[in-house]
Amino acid sequence: MNYYEEIKEKLIDNEIYEKVKDYSKERNRVKTYYEVGELLASAGKHYGENIIGEYSKKLVNEVGKKYNKRTLFRMRQLYLSICNEKVSPVVTQLNWSQILILLPIKDDNERNYYTDRCIRDNLSKRQLETIIKEKEYERLSEETKLKLIEHKELEILDEIKDPIIIHSNKDINNVKEIVLKKLILENLDGFLSQLGRGYSYIGSEYKIKVGDTFNYIDILLYNYIYKCFVVIELKVTELKKEHIGQVQLYMNYIDSNLRNIGDNKTIGLIVVRENNKYVIKYSSDKRIKAIEYSFE
Repeated sequence: MNYYEEIKEKLIDNEIYEKVKDYSKERNRVKTYYEVGELLASAGKHYGENIIGEYSKKLVNEVGKKYNKRTLFRMRQLYLSICNEKVSPVVTQLNWSQILILLPIKDDNERNYYTDRCIRDNLSKRQLETIIKEKEYERLSEETKLKLIEHKELEILDEIKDPIIIHSNKDINNVKEIVLKKLILENLDGFLSQLGRGYSYIGSEYKIKVGDTFNYIDILLYNYIYKCFVVIELKVTELKKEHIGQVQLYMNYIDSNLRNIGDNKTIGLIVVRENNKYVIKYSSDKRIKAIEYSFE
């Protein structure tokens, strides 16, 4: 088998395809690069690792400068990273720029997570770079990671990242709750994306009346995927047991006054400067989750 000639033919066909069918050229490019990667892996077994260097010199002269040693190495890396998986979802839904961002991730489970996020949420190259830079996968709980590995269905609290990253141009250490809320609302999309999928904003300082007293929920959301309201309380202190009671009161109010027949019970989320795992551990209400916030 003449590996070089087959690789050359595939790359030349891809060059022609890119000029003729612009609308699908990215899909064809990734498919071609995957197939070339498979050939390079096979050729390496027969002729040694130096074969990529030899082929790249010839391809640069005969096909184009972009087919250098580094690019061929990436093609082979693409094939080796997914050769034991179903190829179709990757080659048809990711572009080469996204793949180049994903390939350096050594952990298969982490790379699979970002691949799925990219496909599911139609992330751009910049958005993909951002969530990797912010270590989104690492901020998932170990229970959630295990569910992802075992392909188990996630629940609403599983998708929440911890800590939640809040972006600010100012050098902030200690802030008041009103400032924390303002920073979150200024980049609400970024905040919601860290909670997971399906969130809709209902309001801030959401007014409720308990008896003769008015109370104000910091942020009220609704999740249309999990079909439930989400009460969010912001605390610039360590988590305390009275925070649990406050959120439970708000959750019960929402369940009694806003929840419809088809809705699930309300979820409570407490965003704190410092978590206290023992407060949550001994809380009987598993619908409540506390997470820390971090400034960047």
